[in-house]
Amino acid sequence: MDEGSVVIFVTSGPETPQRCATPFYMASIAAAMDNEAELIFQIDGVLLMKKGVAEELYAKEGGKKVIDFIREAKEAGASMNVCSAALQLHDMTEDDLIEECDGVVGAAYMTDQGLEADMVLSY
Repeated sequence: MDEGSVVIFVTSGPETPQRCATPFYMASIAAAMDNEAELIFQIDGVLLMKKGVAEELYAKEGGKKVIDFIREAKEAGASMNVCSAALQLHDMTEDDLIEECDGVVGAAYMTDQGLEADMVLSY
C-alpha cells in the first residue's frame, strides 16, 4: 500500500471526554501504517493541548489518561497543531500549550491540509 496522509480535525474537548481518545488512537494507527498523520485542534479541541488538561482527563472511567493517548500518537509520528482562532477563543497563548503540540496554524493552512489529505476525519 502506498503511503497516504490523514488529517484529523479535533473539535471535541474535555466536556465530552468519551470523544477525546479516538482521534489520537486513529492517528497512532495511521502513522504505524506509514501514513502521514496530523491532528489539528479547533474550537474546544484546543483545550486538549492546554497544560494540565489531558493529564487529568480520562476517556473512560478506569481507563488511561488522554495524555497517554497523546504521547502514543506523538511517538508513532503524528504531528499536532492548534488553530490560532481557537487559542484566542479560549484566551490561550502558545505558552499554555503542552510540549507535544508542534505549533499554531491558521485557516489557510488548515484548508490546504484538508484539501491535500487522502483522508480527513473529524472528532
